[in-house]
Amino acid sequence: MARKFHPPEICPVCDEEVPRNAKACPECGADEQTGWKAGALEASSLDLPDDDFDYDKFIEEEFGGASRKPTVPWLWWVVAVVVFIALAMLILRGGMM
Repeated sequence: MARKFHPPEICPVCDEEVPRNAKACPECGADEQTGWKAGALEASSLDLPDDDFDYDKFIEEEFGGASRKPTVPWLWWVVAVVVFIALAMLILRGGMM
C-alpha cells in the first residue's frame, strides 16, 4: 500500500507557506525528492547556528585571532615632525622680513 504524501505546512527550504495538497512548494519548487524528506524537516540536520552563537569566537576561529588596528610606523611620525618644524621655520622667517 502506497503511503499518502502530505506536504509540510511551511516549506523547510524557503520558509514559505505550502498549500495543503501541493506536490511542490510554489515558491522554490522543493518537493519530497529535493527537500521534504523526513530528515529535511528536522532543524538539527541543517547545521544552523544556535541562539547562543558567539560572533567574536567565530571570527577568531575563522580568521585567527582578534583584528589588529593599523599603526603608523615611527618613521612617518619623524617625517611629520620634521615637516612641521620646517614649515614653522619658514613662516617665522618670512614674517620677520
